[in-house]
Amino acid sequence: MTDEPQSTGRPAMARVTGDAESHIRPPEERGGAFDKPAIGWVMFEFARNPYYILVIIYVFAPYLAQIAGDEALRNGLFDGMTDAAAQSAANAHGQAFMAGITKWSGFFAAATAPILGATLDRGGKRKPLVGFVLFLVGLMSFLLWWAKPEGEGFSLFTIGAIMVVAYISFTYSEVIHNSMLSDAGRPAVLSRISGLGLAMGNFGAILLLLFVILAFELPGMAGIPFKEPLFGLDTSQSEGLRSVGPLAAIWLAIFIWPFFLWCPDAGRKGANWFKAAREGLAGLVQTIKRAKDHKEVMKFLFARMIYADGTSALMMMGAVYVAGVLAWNPVELAGYAIWLTLFAVVGGFFASVLDRILGMKMAIVLELSVMTVVLVLLISINQESIFFGLIESERLLPGEIYSHTHDWFYLVIAALLGTFVTALLSSSRSMLVALAPKHMIGEFFGLYAIAGTVTVWIGPLLIETFTRAFNSQSIGISTIGILFVLGLLALGFVRYKKGDVAD
Repeated sequence: MTDEPQSTGRPAMARVTGDAESHIRPPEERGGAFDKPAIGWVMFEFARNPYYILVIIYVFAPYLAQIAGDEALRNGLFDGMTDAAAQSAANAHGQAFMAGITKWSGFFAAATAPILGATLDRGGKRKPLVGFVLFLVGLMSFLLWWAKPEGEGFSLFTIGAIMVVAYISFTYSEVIHNSMLSDAGRPAVLSRISGLGLAMGNFGAILLLLFVILAFELPGMAGIPFKEPLFGLDTSQSEGLRSVGPLAAIWLAIFIWPFFLWCPDAGRKGANWFKAAREGLAGLVQTIKRAKDHKEVMKFLFARMIYADGTSALMMMGAVYVAGVLAWNPVELAGYAIWLTLFAVVGGFFASVLDRILGMKMAIVLELSVMTVVLVLLISINQESIFFGLIESERLLPGEIYSHTHDWFYLVIAALLGTFVTALLSSSRSMLVALAPKHMIGEFFGLYAIAGTVTVWIGPLLIETFTRAFNSQSIGISTIGILFVLGLLALGFVRYKKGDVAD
């Protein structure tokens, strides 16, 4: 590009050729929350997040835990136990299998994501790189169709490897996408853009979940709204549940294009990525050494490392937990996912409101506190009662879908969970943007990623250990509260006032 004098009398600056080049504008001249660069950034979440919500959390994960447990039963691992004890052990086995996937994915992502983040500050164009990792997410997601029950299709080891590759690729895409937030709009609207992105990601997941329920699961269970599942799918072979992988891949391929067309790419054309990686790694080492110069950011990242581990464990194991404790069927689990995701959309918008009214730190304190109370209420529910046995559960409706008091009470409490989990994610991301020096934003988003992944195995480990020790899923899941409380305590040491923005 050439430099040209500006007729406004401002100093000469690089010529702007379109929205995709808005990253070269000064921050105060960038667009608003509904201009094309911001919409492009938001559409990334709309295209990608349904994979995480359908595959990692609500639909495929409980299914995979179930087939892992069923395989253990077929192999005689629990012979000699009563039926109830064997089923409980199988559930624990399936949960441990899912925890192992998270553990290995987290270890590798934790070791490499910060290097990627540091490289982005010095490397070339980011869109080709994010395009490659999104291709891997889509490909791995599509392959999950062959995760068949009863030992057919891919082996559990192969399925686990596919999930690990997809998880790591998803993490890389998140690091790259987060590093592009500061170029998507003016500093004053970044919190709004962040919340809108999360809201739209959850909205996309709702649409896809509705399709899965109406097209496959309800027809297979009750013959409504169609007599048979669409496209000839056989729900007795879990084809409706397995379809979420290919569907998420197709959704990603269709809706990712606004991001590539409109979102600014601040990378330097023709830059040497290998040189950038070497310099980025050296810069990352220096970033850590200079932690004393950025104490508040590092203290915040430490606090987030703790509470994000609890949040991740709760979301990733939550559907597995409710499938076991309340014995929900696939339609109930999918409905639960839509219900929770619907309120997560609210949470994305709610976060920006809390950030503006309370400031980001106090917003996070409120969000974490509410989630701790919600966790206590959730574990107070079982198939016989609510509030730890104080109120007996009764049948309210005929049929097999949300028919008892405990089902509806769980849904009410889960609405708060969906709202405040998303709000916490958005407020945390916005607080990092406010605290981190702007010229080091990529490096700190790399550290942000490691803060969310380096200890990701602790939550599942706590759940598995205490579930096995007490033979109680409720006691196992309750240990997440320890991470929430420790995160709150660590956050208390972060000095931040409403309106503070790093230079």
